[in-house]
Amino acid sequence: MNKAKYPPDVTSDRRELLRLLEEERPEVVAVLGDVDTGKSTLVTLMANQVNGVAVVDSDIGQKGVLPPATVSLAVPEGPFESLSELKPLKSYFVGSITPREFFAETIVGVRRLVDEARRMGLTAIVDTTGYIRGPGRELKRLKLEAIEPDVIVALQRGSELEPIVRPFEGRSTVVRLSVSENAREHTREERRRIRAEKWVAYFMEGTIHRLSVDDFVVSGTALFHGRELSEEEREVFKTLFGWLVFHGEKGDGYTIVKAGPGRAPEGVKAIDVENLSNLLVGLIDGEGFCRAVGILKLVNFKERWMEVLTPLKSLDDVVEVRFGRIRVREDGEELGLLRREAL
Repeated sequence: MNKAKYPPDVTSDRRELLRLLEEERPEVVAVLGDVDTGKSTLVTLMANQVNGVAVVDSDIGQKGVLPPATVSLAVPEGPFESLSELKPLKSYFVGSITPREFFAETIVGVRRLVDEARRMGLTAIVDTTGYIRGPGRELKRLKLEAIEPDVIVALQRGSELEPIVRPFEGRSTVVRLSVSENAREHTREERRRIRAEKWVAYFMEGTIHRLSVDDFVVSGTALFHGRELSEEEREVFKTLFGWLVFHGEKGDGYTIVKAGPGRAPEGVKAIDVENLSNLLVGLIDGEGFCRAVGILKLVNFKERWMEVLTPLKSLDDVVEVRFGRIRVREDGEELGLLRREAL
């Protein structure tokens, strides 16, 4: 279920990195690299060999520390072979398996969890995505600016990370490592299969909870923030645009849950009802951390409740339900990513 496992043999450059970490005891270590360069394997090595560390898993696309679509903080309690063995102490909900439209959530999540590790007096080892080109280069720069790492570990095949790490020379100790010859490239289908196994593992013991909309803050969507439209008002949208209207609200503008083609005019937020089916949601506590993720199974707009499948047994600590932007089933099948403006 995981690509990375604890390596039995440690090369001399890795041993030198371990010596540096033990001697200097940095507060924050950021590990950067392209896809399939062995970042998680290196993080696993460091977390096994260096005392007093916490792992911040921000690789939301190929998550080691579950749940998926979050940034997670874990503190190893003993030797382990894979990040999947670690249990999260805290998580921050991003709501997607790609940071492309979610730079802010990703950066805030990493920063908040790094701060948690600092408060515990632990060295935060930050695992990152392989998104290093185009907008990904800017994401990595902003992430480094936010967490101010003492050590940056750059796993490179050539010089692909130099545009990211060079500006931090002098502010951070930059350790450049070559990619291990044991690092194996994975196809897109293999990555999808690995993610599917993780979704299944996470939701294996899930329970459906019925949540009253009025008992929680609902965020990440325009829904449930306005006055419900009357039947006559809904009929206007049906007549004008030929939509089947399931729900409508009037707040700053109009929000319509509908089925049927056609673009919405200015001032109208049109949400395709299909996008609410099997939508990933975050169950957020009073500190803004994600207690668990869930799958939205049903919304009853008239009675203002929704049913969510989640492994979380009790919702006592949950104050907010935050809508994500990936649709996925508990059997691991990903039904598609949504644009940020879709909800």
